[in-house]
Amino acid sequence: RNEKLYVNRTEGFAGTGLKKDEYVGDCADIDDMIVFRKNGTYVITKVADKVFVGKDVIHIAVFSKNDERTIYNCAYADGDTGNTYVKRFAVKGITRDKEYDVTKGAPNSKILYFTENPNGEAEIIKVTLKPKPRIKKLNFEFDFSTLEIKGRASQGNILTKYAIHKIVIKEKGLSTLGGRRIWYDASVMRLNTEERGMYLGEFSGADQIIVFTQSGNFNLHSFDLSTYFEDDIILIEKYNAERIYTVAFWEGEQNFYYLKRFQIVEGDKPDRFVGEHPNSKFYSICTDTRPRLELSFGGKYKNRPAEIIDAEEFIGVKSFKARGKRLSTYDIAQITALEPIIQEEKLIEFEVFNAKTNTEITFDKDEKAEQTSLDL
Repeated sequence: RNEKLYVNRTEGFAGTGLKKDEYVGDCADIDDMIVFRKNGTYVITKVADKVFVGKDVIHIAVFSKNDERTIYNCAYADGDTGNTYVKRFAVKGITRDKEYDVTKGAPNSKILYFTENPNGEAEIIKVTLKPKPRIKKLNFEFDFSTLEIKGRASQGNILTKYAIHKIVIKEKGLSTLGGRRIWYDASVMRLNTEERGMYLGEFSGADQIIVFTQSGNFNLHSFDLSTYFEDDIILIEKYNAERIYTVAFWEGEQNFYYLKRFQIVEGDKPDRFVGEHPNSKFYSICTDTRPRLELSFGGKYKNRPAEIIDAEEFIGVKSFKARGKRLSTYDIAQITALEPIIQEEKLIEFEVFNAKTNTEITFDKDEKAEQTSLDL
């Protein structure tokens, strides 16, 4: 994506050359863009320097062909009957530069509420009606998850037959499509669902991707397929607040190798995990439960036997901002990751009371499962 897309909603122009107008997102010069207007019409057209896409633009984005996960939720007023309809639909692929309609096509129809949901999220909205005699309830809620996802030409369901004053979102929703399986393709530094590259996991809702870079920074990203990633990634995976990272790095202020262990907790903003000193440099990162490191020495200590460090015993888990602990007082020539320590599970004794015999039965965790099938 070597270009940036902009839009002027009032005048109805969009393109890569409108640098003084509203920024939409990154794009490539071969991309298409999808544009929805307030009157209910929408069009897909090729990205250009400047193109007229119609006035009263309510939504514009880079279009992905055959995208079954992006679901549009909308409410529109029908110009013929006056009813307000709600619908959920996907736009998988249509003829470029041909106008389509979200509404039934009647004159004076208009969209009252519209959201784009990259993973099929379904929110709850609050509807306020215009005051009118005999209307007792002017406010009510509607949950989009109760609607089926249908074709873009579907009429939708009636939300109300009365005139609407406003519609606002009350509660953001979760995906109604289930988790999305995501891969990362390092050759193009992009996410995909076509099983290219490294599998990151199944994502839904507020799940995130964490990235560590050679420059010593970490960042949290959404799993939006259009997300841009850094070009010096050393570790990329699905974010897990319980994950412990063990990092060896050169501490620029003290000029020694240090070790630190930390977790990235929710609320941590993107930052340097090797310290603020400009000469600090990343060396290695490990996510094993009990990692081990072998230190080989150099200089006048080159004949000194290698030393093995058990990271869990060497230093506790602290904040990523902590300096850490110096690995050795001797000159280190090389740090090698060894096989982690695999903790053997301890035998756990269970005491089960048998009501029939009025006795206690004791057995350990390793005994066969059939022994737990007791008539209690």
